[in-house]
Amino acid sequence: MGGMTGVGTPELAAAVSNAGGLGIFAIHNAGTPENAREWIRRMKVLCPNKPFGCNLTILPTIGAPPPYEEYARVIIEEGVKIVETAGSNPKKWIGLFKKAGLITIHKCVTIRHALSAERLGVSIISLDGFECAGHPGEGDIGNFVLQAKGAKVLKTPFICSGGVGDGKQLAAAIALGAAGVNIGTRICATKECNWPESFKHAMVKATEEDTVLLFRTLHNTARVFRNKTADEANKIQIEKGKDLKFTDLMGLVNGARGRQAEKDGDADGGIWSAGQTIGLIDDIPTVQEWMNTFIEEAVDTIRNKLNTTIKAKL
Repeated sequence: MGGMTGVGTPELAAAVSNAGGLGIFAIHNAGTPENAREWIRRMKVLCPNKPFGCNLTILPTIGAPPPYEEYARVIIEEGVKIVETAGSNPKKWIGLFKKAGLITIHKCVTIRHALSAERLGVSIISLDGFECAGHPGEGDIGNFVLQAKGAKVLKTPFICSGGVGDGKQLAAAIALGAAGVNIGTRICATKECNWPESFKHAMVKATEEDTVLLFRTLHNTARVFRNKTADEANKIQIEKGKDLKFTDLMGLVNGARGRQAEKDGDADGGIWSAGQTIGLIDDIPTVQEWMNTFIEEAVDTIRNKLNTTIKAKL
């Protein structure tokens, strides 16, 4: 499970861990380092004796940045075993967490970044394809190439992230060389996710074409769900072209507006992240129900499709 700003909560992460996955929540979602401490302790109650982790994402902010060092200290002090980093250069954070004995995962959108993380000694690489929600980077590399290239050049175990929503893709990711997959958008369309029902039903109705890439000319690309606000922002960035400034969009894309839209249940009221995997979503199950189907589909694909192909060649 991806950390996911906004929707990454202890309740959703615990549901993933209890269902047999690795639940992760973005530590800054807690609001303050002390709240984060309470979130970690709540995770331990919600999914006792099950693995879980925290995400520390370091990205440009409109205002003052979160107190990243304090969040990192809380993660270590509370005995979290697994941490995922994303965003800017992870050198400082990987070294800090490794010294404390944590398993480190770093999200990379290119092989170049993955090789850099490997040299820093990261435990696991999350190779994030262009299909993903949130920030896919500027390289536009899809997972069909990204994962296969990872298998060719990486010595560190890696997982496939971005656009993953069903068990056939788990089987495909393993065939391409990945050790597993990271799920984001698909987990948001479950009963345990704190998003409003209007957001979830919008995902069910959507196709894989219903996302928008914002901030491209600002070199901070974000993939979001196509709604009225995203379309309005996209229209502005097309009209402005290379002259676009973030202030041209700030009134539409700021986090406060997005959080208010969530509170109001208004799926058109602000921008919200969604990957192209929305095209694979056709129901709103519990996390456990989804996980059962996900694993069954992967096993069926490997046993009855891939295995049949091998036997046919023999």
